Amino acid sequence: MSENSKPGVWEGFKSFLMRGNVIDLAVAVVIGAAFTNIVNAVVKGVINPLVGAFGTQDLDKYSYCLQSPCRPASGGKEAEGIQIMWGTVLSAALTFLITAAVVYFLMVLPMSRYLSRLAARREAKYGAPEVPASELDVLKDIRDELVAARIARGEGAPNGPAAPGATAWQPPEGPGSPEGPTGNRGPTKG
Repeated sequence: MSENSKPGVWEGFKSFLMRGNVIDLAVAVVIGAAFTNIVNAVVKGVINPLVGAFGTQDLDKYSYCLQSPCRPASGGKEAEGIQIMWGTVLSAALTFLITAAVVYFLMVLPMSRYLSRLAARREAKYGAPEVPASELDVLKDIRDELVAARIARGEGAPNGPAAPGATAWQPPEGPGSPEGPTGNRGPTKG
């Protein structure tokens, strides 16, 4: 293969960028980053005050002390003791659940309903879509038609008993048959 027939680096890079899934992924990342701010605002503005009704508004302050004395780091000093910060984990879990719920109920569910309605309208307008037959189904249909044609000609099924009243299939004799003078395999078309 010559050097000129290979696609260049820039052509490959351009075709990579022009694929639809790269653009879709970029849009999803930008929308996801913007959506993160909304979810964080809901957690800080709605969820934390609801949790604050039972304790503190800042979920990050909920912790468990494994080894006393537990004092957080302040003023450049190191923290003392071993703290399990379960409030931070709870806050992250709530943020995830809210994000998943909003994405599902505001984006995925309406879109799937819209697409199912669109498919139902198309089916009503154009009729049921044809299901493409597999190669095996097509080959079975061809075999069945060939067997039916042989039986109709009175030759019988190739690998089974002949139809009632039909004679068994016999290879033709003559110039194109193996017994004939030409010695060819099978009949010839002329």
